[in-house]
Amino acid sequence: MSTIYNFSAGPAVLPKEVLQQARDEMLDWHGSGMSVMEMSHRGKEFMSIAEKTENDLRELADIPQNYKILFLQGGASSQFAMVPMNLLRGKTTADYINTGQWSTKAIEEAGRYCTVNVAASSQDKHFTYIPPQNEWRLNPQAAYVHYTSNETIGGVEFHWIPDTDVPLVADMSSDILSRPLDVTRYGLIYAGAQKNLGPAGLTLVIVREDLLGEPLPATPTLYDYQIHAQNDSMYNTPPTYAMYITGLVFAWLKKQGGLAAMETINNTKANLLYDYLDSTDFYHCPVARTDRSRMNIPFTLKNSTLDVEFLKQAQQNGLLQLKGHRSVGGMRASIYNAMPLEGVAKLVAFMKEFASRHA
Repeated sequence: MSTIYNFSAGPAVLPKEVLQQARDEMLDWHGSGMSVMEMSHRGKEFMSIAEKTENDLRELADIPQNYKILFLQGGASSQFAMVPMNLLRGKTTADYINTGQWSTKAIEEAGRYCTVNVAASSQDKHFTYIPPQNEWRLNPQAAYVHYTSNETIGGVEFHWIPDTDVPLVADMSSDILSRPLDVTRYGLIYAGAQKNLGPAGLTLVIVREDLLGEPLPATPTLYDYQIHAQNDSMYNTPPTYAMYITGLVFAWLKKQGGLAAMETINNTKANLLYDYLDSTDFYHCPVARTDRSRMNIPFTLKNSTLDVEFLKQAQQNGLLQLKGHRSVGGMRASIYNAMPLEGVAKLVAFMKEFASRHA
């Protein structure tokens, strides 16, 4: 059987080595006689897994001790509410940057709890670029500034960190740990795991300690960051198996050379695909070149009537999940950390062959 390459935007490809280790440890984790799925989250076995997972993440991302790492549930979408619930802290407005569908969803949810100032938006060009910061209209009274560092659907990515006078909040669901990260520039970072960290079911939050406490009065206990921080993410049963797999991914990233090494690899993969897209008029990438995502690469065929045939032949060649999001159409190749360079090379070779036969 030929090698299969999964370009799904999420849940997404995981490192083969991680899946093999999970397979080998499925029935008996390190001689415990238990699967990780069967362990008490408060037992010494799982507590050791949780401790190593957090320590490896701190090392990978150079996270200072004055930041709490929370392993939660609810997906990144739960953070659309948790962020304003916890970070308004007596203020009534927050700044949001709208660069795509996930930003839009965050804005809509935050509007339930405060006045949202959309300080910048790229909706005028169908979310195909990042508004430069000198055009942002920030409110000096805002409690925080929120942005989405990589829009999975539209394929735009911030290649710079905004400068703000209030806490900066980032949804990094689809590009976290794809490059070195200066956590100290942020008040809070959150990410759903199922794109670049691990399996669905885990939500990662990295929050500066001084932002804990003072949630909105009606905030449910499980939506209070401080409760989770005080209980080391064990106030209730955390997503234990997802934490375990994510911990294996962290260990794998360390073996690859850490985030600087991953940035080099990810740039190489993205450039390989973008260079080909820019060399032909058979395919087109709609995103501004300066703002193109290294993780999610959307493209269209000049003749859209060939879309179905393209996807059919791609699947026959072991290239899966290339259909674009239903809201934008076309194609999308998601090439997260776990996608090997060989997968992107095989995709480009197929695209060239397909173009030569249908030009």
